[in-house]
Amino acid sequence: MAKRAEYIGVRKAETPFIKMFALSVLAGAFIAMGAIFATTVFAGGMSLKDAEGALAFTTALPFGVTRLLGGLAFCLGLILVVVGGAELFTGNNLIVIAWASRKVSSRALLRNWGIVYLGNFVGSIATALLVYSSKEWMFGSSAIGVTALNIAKAKVELDFIQAIALGILCNALVCMAVWMTYSARSTMDKIAAIIFPISAFVAAGFEHSVANMYFIPVALLIKNYAGEDFWAAAGKTPADYASITWGSFVIDNLIPVTIGNIIGGALLVAAVYWLVFLRPEKAFK
Repeated sequence: MAKRAEYIGVRKAETPFIKMFALSVLAGAFIAMGAIFATTVFAGGMSLKDAEGALAFTTALPFGVTRLLGGLAFCLGLILVVVGGAELFTGNNLIVIAWASRKVSSRALLRNWGIVYLGNFVGSIATALLVYSSKEWMFGSSAIGVTALNIAKAKVELDFIQAIALGILCNALVCMAVWMTYSARSTMDKIAAIIFPISAFVAAGFEHSVANMYFIPVALLIKNYAGEDFWAAAGKTPADYASITWGSFVIDNLIPVTIGNIIGGALLVAAVYWLVFLRPEKAFK
């Protein structure tokens, strides 16, 4: 598994720009698809209105069960990335294994991360625009749109250190999922390796930078451009979501979560496994 991770890291670092960028746009869209699925599941109980006319959470399922179901739905994103073949920034933190073995230069590592991060952003934003245009967020008497707004609101209101910590925990699990797929012998093996780590991070409320490139922009589009029909059905106003801005998206969430994702994936998974399995023995005698 360690040697395969090293080999894949070299291959990824050597991928031509156009191919790398196209595959990273796909990955951003794939993760967004998982986020769309999860949002729909989380919105499942918001179908009735309370006494004040606002959508109420009416499901009888316990909090943890609802989170688990949303996490299982979100697994779609990484399954599409791994099985379909795409370049995901968080998973590519594992290239540090090849970098530590001196088979990938620092320049090649940062080149990959930069191109893939940008491509993931483009794919996620494009999917958010497409979902907004589809008015899928109006389904369920606007329950999906309200859920999207509530998810984004919680994310931009995290404090900086908290967002970093949640990002660390998230990408440790994401990179463990990718790491375990290196032992897979079939497509079903890969899917099985992905399900539990990804369900766990979503259920626990950890923060994934690429997923947030969809979750928060789609909420911004809804907040800024939804019509009166949406707000009337939701029993809310844009003022209820004043904390959701482009500035809060980047500064309060995307930057700290990305830092945390790098620490969790590159250090806690890639560097540790390199030390355990691939470090030169003579350097430690």
